[in-house]
Amino acid sequence: MAGIAAPAPLDAPARRRVPWFVAAAMAWIGLVLVVAILADLLAPYPYTALDLRNRLIPPFTVAAHPLGADELGRDVLSRLVVSIRISLLIAFGATAISAVLGTTMGFLAAHFRGWVEQAVLMLADFQAAMPFLILALAVLAFFGNSLPLLVGLMGFYGWERYARISRGLAISATAQGYAAAVRQLGATPRRVYLAHILPNIASTLIVSMTLVFPEVILLESGLSFLGLGVQPPMTSLGNMVGYGRDYITRAPWIMLAPATVIVLTTLAVSLVGDWLRDRLDPTLR
Repeated sequence: MAGIAAPAPLDAPARRRVPWFVAAAMAWIGLVLVVAILADLLAPYPYTALDLRNRLIPPFTVAAHPLGADELGRDVLSRLVVSIRISLLIAFGATAISAVLGTTMGFLAAHFRGWVEQAVLMLADFQAAMPFLILALAVLAFFGNSLPLLVGLMGFYGWERYARISRGLAISATAQGYAAAVRQLGATPRRVYLAHILPNIASTLIVSMTLVFPEVILLESGLSFLGLGVQPPMTSLGNMVGYGRDYITRAPWIMLAPATVIVLTTLAVSLVGDWLRDRLDPTLR
């Protein structure tokens, strides 16, 4: 139709503009990371220090405890700062392990095909069908609780997503000309996958990591809430929520402070992940 004008394309500044809620989410993530890195400097007291004279004191009552104190007089702000570090350490470590494991399994399935591919897909289907929380509860109850075991166990969460994504993208990249050309030049399979295929699918994997990361935080919080996650005297966000449930009517600030951080952090990472997916997916442009 000659009389209908085509919509004008968006200019470059409009495409690069970041929505205000995504900018706020990035600012919150940056703040949380700074708190986790500088936890030893930002915490007013040792997170295990007792102050029985100010037991269950509400927030903003005394200057010494701006977020109040818990049932043992421990400073909620100090425990919150250290809990952010521990929870982010677990989430980052578990997400990295899951991404490396899943991507490796996907590349193996794409390279060998045949029975290797069927075995990987069968394991991925089994992982997706098995409720991970029940599996984690069984493993932690049988082998005991330790931070390395918890991080390693959480690293098995979500690996099947990376495996399926990396397998499909690797098969697609192999069918294209650049992977075959590099292989004909004498490059080893490891070099083909790590130096040529992986950089081309890294954006999709990074978006998947931003989507799995908040789920790992919630899963760790749930395990700690049930008493099978981070064990005392160490503390985490879920651990603080678990301790505060017994005082929810008398001292709700014990539970509300870590719960608010969990909600805001998972929401911020999810918003940034959705924005990155829209920015990096060429089919949505």
